Amino acid sequence: MPYYALFYDVVEDFIARRATYREEHLRLAREAQARGELVLAGALADPADGALIVFQAESPATAEAFARHDPYVKNGLVANWKVRAWTVVVGNELRAPYIEKRAAESA
Repeated sequence: MPYYALFYDVVEDFIARRATYREEHLRLAREAQARGELVLAGALADPADGALIVFQAESPATAEAFARHDPYVKNGLVANWKVRAWTVVVGNELRAPYIEKRAAESA
């Protein structure tokens, strides 16, 4: 299944304004993750001027719908957003055996 990257450009005072909407934003993200759509998500740092959310879905519509429903977008904290198809070349193989092996070695 293809990957799609949702890029957010946030307003200058994003950090100061996000608290009101943060729980709802995180709820939407967790729900998308539970459905198997959202793969990774997080803010860009130094400077804190954007975010990247990676989806795995049949089409970009899943990422676009997330953005349209996100309270950060709906309340003007995101100045611009775009979705781009992302071609993963390395790193999309199953990691569970590796992670389990490392956990056993460190125990």
